Amino acid sequence: GGQSMSEKITFESELEAAKELLKELNNPEITLEKGVELYKEGLKKLENASKMLEDAKLQVSEFGKKD
Repeated sequence: GGQSMSEKITFESELEAAKELLKELNNPEITLEKGVELYKEGLKKLENASKMLEDAKLQVSEFGKKD
């Protein structure tokens, strides 16, 4: 699989993307429709990021159980 690092979704990249979307939401020129779209997209990104965080926590706790 020739998957480059940049394609791989990481916690950081999801947070960055969410921040970018929020920046766009602050644009006074934005339409309501576009705003709703960006908002949903941002929520999805944050949800993904929080899932990644949960997974990481699980891996750490699993790791900690082994003596």
